[in-house]
Amino acid sequence: MNKETGGPAFPFSVMTYQPDHPESPRYTTTWHGGMTLRDYFAAKAMQAAITGCATRGEVGIYSNWAGLAYDMADAMLKARRQE
Repeated sequence: MNKETGGPAFPFSVMTYQPDHPESPRYTTTWHGGMTLRDYFAAKAMQAAITGCATRGEVGIYSNWAGLAYDMADAMLKARRQE
């Protein structure tokens, strides 16, 4: 699968102190990406769909919602690129 992911949703870095390496920098930084923006958008879309159906007392087929959530996430990423 080669989909546009939008990059990391919540990137963060971890700085590690290394006192045993006198020739190298005492701190090293490692970057972590976490989930992609596409995954985050899909999770939010699915949450909204489930909440809406649950408050109306509807029973849906959850397996179909995952695909629809990612379709919506792809549409959100496309809209971001067009701005």
